[in-house]
Amino acid sequence: MDIGKAVILGIVQGLTEFLPVSSSGHLVLGKHFLGLQEQGIEFEVFVHFGTLLAVLTIFRKEIFNLIMAFFKLFSPKVFSAGLDNYYRKSLDFRLLVYIIIATIPAAVIGLTFEDKIETAFHSPRFACSMLIITAVILFLTLFAKKGTAPLSLRNTLIIGIAQACAILPGISRSGSTISAGLYQNISGKEAARFSFLLAIPAILGATMIKAIEISVSGIGSDMLMVLAAGMIAAYVSGFVAIESLIAIVGRGKLYWFAPYCLIIGVLGLIFIK
Repeated sequence: MDIGKAVILGIVQGLTEFLPVSSSGHLVLGKHFLGLQEQGIEFEVFVHFGTLLAVLTIFRKEIFNLIMAFFKLFSPKVFSAGLDNYYRKSLDFRLLVYIIIATIPAAVIGLTFEDKIETAFHSPRFACSMLIITAVILFLTLFAKKGTAPLSLRNTLIIGIAQACAILPGISRSGSTISAGLYQNISGKEAARFSFLLAIPAILGATMIKAIEISVSGIGSDMLMVLAAGMIAAYVSGFVAIESLIAIVGRGKLYWFAPYCLIIGVLGLIFIK
């Protein structure tokens, strides 16, 4: 792989990772129609790390507050007052708890049905069907009432279940999680913020697993420039995608992406035999 191709693939990864069009679905269809081969686990690790850096950059203040909320758990003041009291009074600690709770469904589903999920990634027609479902999910947000409901254990768990469903190729992670928030009368910006914060453990976990797999073999020095180019491209495009989607969701226009997902899904079912 040369630097030019790495940049193109990095841009595609960054955009589809965060826009509600399913990066996994595009990967499956791209390999089918264009005859793309696997790019190698090293490349996957670097581009996923690039998208992770984009989230960390945009939400650096929130992430810092979450880290501080965690370490305050060990302070004598919090310990003496009790965990329940800290949970009630600290917004940041509650948010941290919500993220942990919402991450559990995807972790359980991913580990339990790993083989079946892997099989789904080899079926372009299945990915097309799921893209149509994504289109329906996005379109229905047109009827979601604008609300100001706060995050809670109940609604964040539902968002986590939506993320677990998005393990399947063709189901958009950002689309399903943000939509799940909108359906529960959470404001668009709050739903988007929680969705992207929830992406951190998911992307970090997948990246670490893949990084462990390549830690033994290592990476050749001649490939570092190529991989770095892909990572930077994924970071920049991911940054743009997150900022753009937050603005779109804030305007209540998440359904804008529904026609695209529907067209791609239907055309795929027509032409894939």
